[in-house]
Amino acid sequence: MPAPEGLSAELRAIIASAQSERRTPSVVAAVVRGGDVVWSDAVGLADAEQGEDATPDHQYRIGSITKTFTAVAVMQLRDEGKLDLEDRLDAHLDVPARGDLTLRRMLSHGSGLQREIPGDVWETLESPASTEELLATLEEAELVLAPGERWHYSNLAFILLGEMVSRLSGMPYEDYVAARIFQPLGLQRTTFTPERPTAIAYSVEPYSDVVRREPMLVERKGGIAAAGQLWSTVVDLCRWASFLADPDPTILAPESLELMATVQTMADPYHWSLAWGVGLMLARKDDRIYCGHDGGMPGYLANVLVDREDKVGAAVLVNGESVSPAELSVALIEKTRKRFAPEAKAWRPSAPPPPEVASALGRWWSEGAEFVFRWHSRHDGRRRLRGSRGRASRPWTMIASARFSGVNAASCCGSCVTRAGK
Repeated sequence: MPAPEGLSAELRAIIASAQSERRTPSVVAAVVRGGDVVWSDAVGLADAEQGEDATPDHQYRIGSITKTFTAVAVMQLRDEGKLDLEDRLDAHLDVPARGDLTLRRMLSHGSGLQREIPGDVWETLESPASTEELLATLEEAELVLAPGERWHYSNLAFILLGEMVSRLSGMPYEDYVAARIFQPLGLQRTTFTPERPTAIAYSVEPYSDVVRREPMLVERKGGIAAAGQLWSTVVDLCRWASFLADPDPTILAPESLELMATVQTMADPYHWSLAWGVGLMLARKDDRIYCGHDGGMPGYLANVLVDREDKVGAAVLVNGESVSPAELSVALIEKTRKRFAPEAKAWRPSAPPPPEVASALGRWWSEGAEFVFRWHSRHDGRRRLRGSRGRASRPWTMIASARFSGVNAASCCGSCVTRAGK
């Protein structure tokens, strides 16, 4: 169901205002709701020299959003038993240094590894031409923080993860992602090299309205691609957002996606407004958590975000450097939620819970806090035990007879939570 006409006009006004006020060549955006792309639009020029209007079908460089695909690839290999997130890097990749870093910390930017490949990569725009050249640079790579000490963003960590994906899958990183993610999800406009129509990379002079071309860096670089090589459209990114909210279990187990969206490192330790899961950016706005990622390359900015609870998300692509795509994504999501809220699914009765779960249902207390456990029917027809404390709710699992643990949590009920009236 497309967005109502009035809402479409309001959504267009959001991106039109940003494009005009921030003087950027073009802004393209789309909104997804419950798995359906309900709106997409574009304002400005994809090619300023040729006067070519931007459209939702134009490809833009999406930069570090690529990392979310790399993270899903790693989780697929994990689910196949080829790795564990606590594994050291050198368990899967022959590296001359930094092999003691764990995959979990690399995925969540908690490894402490320096941001870029050693050398002057961004000054020269030249990077290692082979895996051998890349791995040789690790002897010069620094740990700027102790592993696990704090969040520190690292492109180098994801480049190494891309090399690991290639090593474990037996195929080039790009081929693996295309075969195991793009094709089954129908992401036909998401590619490692640009395919027309493509928006041109620009910067705008600060004191005039003159645009300058930026280098588009289209050459494929093997494992280096894992950190930021992809090109895509807003429609494809909204399909990706829908997958992040409600994954196809034939591509990635829902439990694995839940782990990816669970906080591993806090990027903003003072206000808790930004964290990282396993390869996913987790942004908090008021009482909402959005998962996704930003992207930035010379002349391009990108963002995709989705609320996994109500499945409303947005993607924004820009061929300039003066607009915040993340702010626009949130504005589009909030406007859609207010004017076109997802319809609540009708309640249906379900079969009784298993006997070992039935004994846990009800009200429990731990250290003065009340926990309420219910047998929850999921949207995909499966059932699971959920425990809530106040407004917070999470799945729980049995770890022993009459003993349950919150998924990705340290607390448990049974032995450490007291039953109401007992």
